[in-house]
Amino acid sequence: MDHLAQHVHGSVELEPMSARRVPTVDPFKFLIVDDHALVRYGLALALRHRYDGAVILEAGSLAEAMRKARAESNITAILYDLQMGDSDEHCGLADMLEAAGDVPLIVVSGATDGTVIASCIRAGARGFVHKGCEWVVLDQALPIVLEGGLFAPAPPAARDGRPVRIAIADSAPTKPESDAVNALTDRQREVLRLLLEGQSNKEIARALGVLEGTIKVHLRTVMQRLGVRNRTQLALATMRAGIRLQS
Repeated sequence: MDHLAQHVHGSVELEPMSARRVPTVDPFKFLIVDDHALVRYGLALALRHRYDGAVILEAGSLAEAMRKARAESNITAILYDLQMGDSDEHCGLADMLEAAGDVPLIVVSGATDGTVIASCIRAGARGFVHKGCEWVVLDQALPIVLEGGLFAPAPPAARDGRPVRIAIADSAPTKPESDAVNALTDRQREVLRLLLEGQSNKEIARALGVLEGTIKVHLRTVMQRLGVRNRTQLALATMRAGIRLQS
């Protein structure tokens, strides 16, 4: 399945999860919100395996989740089940997002209707992952969301099969090229620098220690922000911007 991260995430090249275990100086802290204990257990187990020393907080109700989100400091991300037993799904998400503040929230839900997915992203969720997917999808989503991107199924479809557009306010480039390059994240600039040196996606991924699919996501984001469609146009736009990306 293709995915959108800031925009569209293409196919991914999988690596064994154990080979990509992430050591951290300051442990990641995740809040898992789901009214099924077994789901919370599975997510917690996977997160602890992926992130060394990860701190896992759990909440079985929206009320409990909101209390913990407000009381706990330095939460890395929230994994939120859209259908909590003590709330309406849309009002509940809005309340949870308000309690989360700046903490990125990823909806983990069994919903497949693109209209529902789009409404979650528009409401402020930074990602949407289907409960029926493989773990690797969430494993891909987390670093993208933590770097400020969006991750959701794409192209989402409504129940009638028609595609649903997800309007994102900052998706279209409106700044001059130099400002657009300066506005890129450090990781995006690093990917762009390696690309301009002539490295392939696979070589860039190897150099940065990430999946090739993640590099594709960064490049799509950079291209859209600069209003270009391919590598040649990207190189020309960077040259016109008069910016040299230092090693």
